Amino acid sequence: MDSNSTAPTNRRHLVFWLASATSFFLYTHRYAWNLIRPELQKEYGLSNTALEGLGTAFYATYTLGSIPSGVVIDMFGPHIFLFVIILIWSITLPLHGVTGNLLGLGSVRLLFGAAQTGTYPALGQVTRTWFPRSGRTQIQGWVASFFGRGGAAFSSILMGTILMGFCGFSWRMALVLMSIPGIVFAGLFLYYFRNTPEDDPHTNEAERNLIRGDEKVSTSSRNVISAKVALKNISLRIMVVQQFMNAGADVVYTLILGSFFKSLGVEKMTDLGWMVSLPLVGGAVGGVVGGILNDWLIPRLGSRWGRSLVGFVAKSLAAAALFVAISQPTPERVAVGLFFVKFFTDWTQPTVWGTATDIGGRFSATVFSIVNTAGNAGGFIMPLIFGPLLDIYSTSTMVDGVAVTHTNFTPMFIIVGVFYIGAGICWLMVDCTKSVDVPDESIPAEA
Repeated sequence: MDSNSTAPTNRRHLVFWLASATSFFLYTHRYAWNLIRPELQKEYGLSNTALEGLGTAFYATYTLGSIPSGVVIDMFGPHIFLFVIILIWSITLPLHGVTGNLLGLGSVRLLFGAAQTGTYPALGQVTRTWFPRSGRTQIQGWVASFFGRGGAAFSSILMGTILMGFCGFSWRMALVLMSIPGIVFAGLFLYYFRNTPEDDPHTNEAERNLIRGDEKVSTSSRNVISAKVALKNISLRIMVVQQFMNAGADVVYTLILGSFFKSLGVEKMTDLGWMVSLPLVGGAVGGVVGGILNDWLIPRLGSRWGRSLVGFVAKSLAAAALFVAISQPTPERVAVGLFFVKFFTDWTQPTVWGTATDIGGRFSATVFSIVNTAGNAGGFIMPLIFGPLLDIYSTSTMVDGVAVTHTNFTPMFIIVGVFYIGAGICWLMVDCTKSVDVPDESIPAEA
């Protein structure tokens, strides 16, 4: 379409698909760990403590890199940044199969975490810049939850059910095959994406006006805000606590679910794939529902309660559903129960995005990265707790002369439920209308 036409161009639709695909690949590659973990345990005899230490290694660089990434994105935009990190993490994925040495595996996990750390701060900036505020949270729900959690769900089906199950590939070859589309997509993202509608020659003024509406979005500012100044905001500090508990609980789905279902007696890879995936499908659907609920409630209750009530109700329902799920008598019914747990808890994923962009304003990538860092800290610390806890509740018995380990995962899930309740209480205290975007609190990037 002619960019000078009076009708709005539709470049934002292409940006939506690029952002969604980025989120999809992020989670498809990250959640491959659910099947890498039991393979490493079987092949090298690694303990739960050692395996969760490797999980922590990912979150170490994922945590430390988040705020610096947000500052870089606010200064220079997400275009080149996202291209580089998509390429690096896609190339790193197959390296998980190169060695069984803990030092080597730890190095791979550190690099993988560093490559993925800035993705969602960057996509938060993309959704703020490219989509109208009135429907932005729904867009964020689709990008972060449906395609992100959808990628997570597809990961186990692709790697376990299809590549390792039906096709018979080794887990190492499966990782190689999973990495290739990510490398190709990085090139497509570099070619098609631009930082803002103003930078894109295929976007006309009508589309820019449609995106902006009455909202004033600075596209040329190179100001930054320090984390110290941003954290003077009380609601942001509460969001930090909320996100620590939210992401700390979520590591169960990222790192441990494959081993959990194996402990329930699931041995066939074709079955393990869909059971690990089903809760993540619930998260994908729940995230979209959460985005719709946000955008439906905000015009009726205002931003303050439109967001906070979604967060509180979501975590409360997730906690109740969790205790029902883990009490089910068969692995299949447990998987269905965890579908509903993730459906409810992931209502808050687009709510977090929307709250971060509301509080952050021009500095949304930096604010999002602060919130993300808190979540990453939860992801860093909780595996160090869950790993030894699982070893404490593990017993070994001899079956036909072979030592078989049985692990009780219930104490771990009790902690997850408590975290859901705590996160829900935090949401009642968050006021997203109090923004950090105050001119005298920014400093020039050159300073």
